[in-house]
Amino acid sequence: MTPRDPGKTNWSELNLFGESPAFQRVLALLPQLARVDATVLLRGETGTGKELAARAIHYLSQRAGGPFVPVNCAAIPEALLEAELFGHVRGAYTDARSASAGLIAHARGGTLFLDEIDALSAHGQAAILRFVQDGCFRPVGAAKQEHADVRIVVATNTDLAARCEAGLFRLDLLYRLNLLCLDLPALRERAGDAVLLARAFVDRLARQYRVPARRLGASSVTALAQPRSWPGNVRELEHLVHRSFLLCEGDTIELGLARADPASAATSADTTRPAAPGQAPAAASPAAGSSAAPAHPSPEAAPGSGPSRLPFAQSKALAIAAFERSYVADLLTQAQGNLSLAARLAGKERSRFGKLVKKYDLHRNEFGGD
Repeated sequence: MTPRDPGKTNWSELNLFGESPAFQRVLALLPQLARVDATVLLRGETGTGKELAARAIHYLSQRAGGPFVPVNCAAIPEALLEAELFGHVRGAYTDARSASAGLIAHARGGTLFLDEIDALSAHGQAAILRFVQDGCFRPVGAAKQEHADVRIVVATNTDLAARCEAGLFRLDLLYRLNLLCLDLPALRERAGDAVLLARAFVDRLARQYRVPARRLGASSVTALAQPRSWPGNVRELEHLVHRSFLLCEGDTIELGLARADPASAATSADTTRPAAPGQAPAAASPAAGSSAAPAHPSPEAAPGSGPSRLPFAQSKALAIAAFERSYVADLLTQAQGNLSLAARLAGKERSRFGKLVKKYDLHRNEFGGD
């Protein structure tokens, strides 16, 4: 595939829809990021379209004819990380009966997209650092290093600077990754885009299921136009439209949305401009619907020392960790320990939700599970 002319880009072909000022700023920056062959850090809440942005950067670049290889860092077991990324030689470990190329080798001449980079363990961060520095890697069990011409694009839904302050992420790796930076706005910050996105989803689903064209009902259009928190962002909206589409018996789709919650109106007005290329990471705002302070202070905080006694970034990281643990525990309680059900309630894949359960040392049998 040849690179697209940024001046003639049909964003809908790249599954990017939006007319709000916040999203138009993103679209304006994507061609700039595509023109330079450098590492890009994409930041944004879950469901804001970070992978779509990464694909757009790839297909607008000179690497459009090469492969785009997405990697979910949270889904790779730590013990297999190096073999998955770097490949291995025959006999490198038990059952390695033949050599195998890793994902980096498969991405040669193209783009390697590392999603949820924050999920890498300390070992995983050290393993990827060298490759990010000079493009060199060593397959597991190999005697010699190899080099791969690969562009790196990474994504996170957390504040990496805060994680560095808390000792959870390598500062030297953050410096390597944060050469160019782009923030993806939350859906609540994209005034008017929910209606446009919902209509695009309806049209796509009609083609996918090969049924006559359908349309959104007037009440749904009115509800979508109202400020709403959308904790799951575009992904939440897409799932809502998909479910309503499948259950619709006529040609008019009603999403069953209640009136917008009053608190979301204030939230939607607090927009964040995307960082310009090369801008250092700024402290990210907590996601709507999850910004409340935890009911109990973090157990890591020293007795008698309130959050204000700690550095801002460290205090924020501890508060986020406390919220995550409480949120996961509440969902497990609602689901009576059923991990699959709890994951669905959270809007996350079972494997990802399971990692959160393990991260906070929660046991399903404490919540009624087996």
